[in-house]
Amino acid sequence: MKFSAKKLNPWYWIHKILPRTLFARSLLIIVTPVLLLQIVSMSVFVDNHWRKVTSRLAFGVAGEIAIIADEIDMGVDDKRLMVLSNYAAQSLDLLVTFEPGKRLTPEIVTHGTWEPFTAHALSKALKEQVRRPYSLSLSPDDDWVNIGIQLDGGVLRVLALERRLFSSSAYIFLLWLGGTSIILFTIAVVFMRNQIRPIRKLSLAAERMGTGREILSFKPEGAREVRQAGKAFLEMHERITRQVEQRTAMLAGISHDLRTPLTRLKLGLSFLGDIEDVRALKQDVADMERMIESYLDFVRGEGKESAVELDIALLLKKMVEGVARHGTSITTNELIPIYITARPLALERCLANVIGNAEKYASSIKVTLTKEESHVVIIVDDNGPGMNPDLYEEVFKPFYRVDVSRNASTGGVGLGLSIARDAVHSHGGDIRLDKSPMGGLRAEIILPA
Repeated sequence: MKFSAKKLNPWYWIHKILPRTLFARSLLIIVTPVLLLQIVSMSVFVDNHWRKVTSRLAFGVAGEIAIIADEIDMGVDDKRLMVLSNYAAQSLDLLVTFEPGKRLTPEIVTHGTWEPFTAHALSKALKEQVRRPYSLSLSPDDDWVNIGIQLDGGVLRVLALERRLFSSSAYIFLLWLGGTSIILFTIAVVFMRNQIRPIRKLSLAAERMGTGREILSFKPEGAREVRQAGKAFLEMHERITRQVEQRTAMLAGISHDLRTPLTRLKLGLSFLGDIEDVRALKQDVADMERMIESYLDFVRGEGKESAVELDIALLLKKMVEGVARHGTSITTNELIPIYITARPLALERCLANVIGNAEKYASSIKVTLTKEESHVVIIVDDNGPGMNPDLYEEVFKPFYRVDVSRNASTGGVGLGLSIARDAVHSHGGDIRLDKSPMGGLRAEIILPA
């Protein structure tokens, strides 16, 4: 199996496994050093403290067992053995019994997490001090450690309390380490959420602004840098809003000033009779009026129109019915209600330009509306002459026209698709062109749901 040079780079895999959100990455930055510190602390504790303490405790127990074993090997009667057993039980917490004539099978049986460490330390101490065959049995469910020593006359059985071989500081240390880690992690989570919240609010405000919706009660808060970014965003929003209002007011005046002389020209030409030259002038005036309207539509955009919740299926159905009345064959899939937040006039202008573009150059159109996880897709297919794929991006430029199949005789001024893309982008979506399965052009509009 071959991998590309990109996948062989270790940074590629590190980037793939790293969390995507700022909150998760910030927690990772905080938690990673804490975990490393805990691992180092545990290693130092187990190696330099717990092992040494356990070894010393085991050394003491093994020494006591060695003394008892030597005493029994030198020969004791039942009375002496009872005295020795009572002394071991009262003073050493050892229960001693002797099984004459028995033979021992050397083995070590352990269960649990910490018992193998204890068994290892005790086994080493028994080899050094007792120097006889032995067996060990440790279990976390039992408070006693069963130790067997093979003597010449039988088996010495010793039950030692586990607390004589095991230091409870291990549990205390783990509880302390785990408890403080949980507390620190909880504090870190709460702190990071409070730090990330202003950034998320700023992100949502920027998203609402980008899709043309009102910014509701956004107030800069958080760290100094985040507040500075919030203030800069609000100032930018005010400047853009003021610029749009000034441009809209100016264009409203231009529209009035241009239409007034055109109206006078149309009125004057209506009194000149129906001759060839007058008809040509009337056509020129109509072309000028149409081009002025197109230019104003392009620069005006959506003006002060507010975004509302609308049924995109109902809007499409209305436009399809209008095209069908013109005599063009147009079909759709099943248009079920799909509600999105959008500016109705801007979206209607966009769809009118795209569907109208297909209507000019095709005899059959198919419109498809689908809802996906986070967005809505509108596809307009036609059986027209199509377009060179190299021009799919060029036609979105203002005033660009494809002269071969879409020329001035059709009435276009090269702004329809530019207006459509601006409207879609203002909603946070995208529009792209492709070859249609019907043989013509496909326009795909993607809008956030």
